[in-house]
Amino acid sequence: MAEKFDFKKEYKDLYMPKETPRLLEVPSMNFVCVNGTGDPDGPDYEKAVGILYGVSFTIKMSKMTGEMPEGYFDYVVPPLEGLWWYEDGEFDFYRRENWLWTSMIRQPDFVSPEVFERAVSALKKKKPELDTSRAKLMTFTEGLCVQMLHKGPYATEPQTVAEMKRFLEQNGLSDETGLVRKHHEIYLSDPRRTAPDKLRTVLRHPAKRNSPGKDL
Repeated sequence: MAEKFDFKKEYKDLYMPKETPRLLEVPSMNFVCVNGTGDPDGPDYEKAVGILYGVSFTIKMSKMTGEMPEGYFDYVVPPLEGLWWYEDGEFDFYRRENWLWTSMIRQPDFVSPEVFERAVSALKKKKPELDTSRAKLMTFTEGLCVQMLHKGPYATEPQTVAEMKRFLEQNGLSDETGLVRKHHEIYLSDPRRTAPDKLRTVLRHPAKRNSPGKDL
């Protein structure tokens, strides 16, 4: 049996960084996404995640329905990701009730708007309690970023972000995190099954070169 395509293994530069900052150019990718507001420990975020996984697994399992998309290949559903920002500009880790967020899961390139709409319709019939109208298909181009693996609870992320900011300053770069280009997290661990000190999260911030120079 052929091994399923695993985005984490095939794109290690995007999903498996080291615990030191690194600069990279992030390409365009397709995502199913849901927008929301407020504390991620609240019910709205949980509902959003349910919608995302519902749509993503409906697309993945389309091979069993006779409606397999053109170009389909078997794959592991990529990890949950999140863009986080705050109305007044730079993301504030400590004002959770005012957070704005986009929760999202990457999709293979064969997921066209038509494939997405079929999956949303199928999920709506199967799980009418989910507000599938919140799901959107988005092409996201992130561009130049600095990223780093954070190990430990989400509450200690500011320490890793501070190290990323120092790296940018030392290398003639600016942190562009704000309303347009946002704080980005990729969740490699399931917090329901992983001790807080064992959590692994990719942190990514958009960057800008202050002056032309060689790549790092």
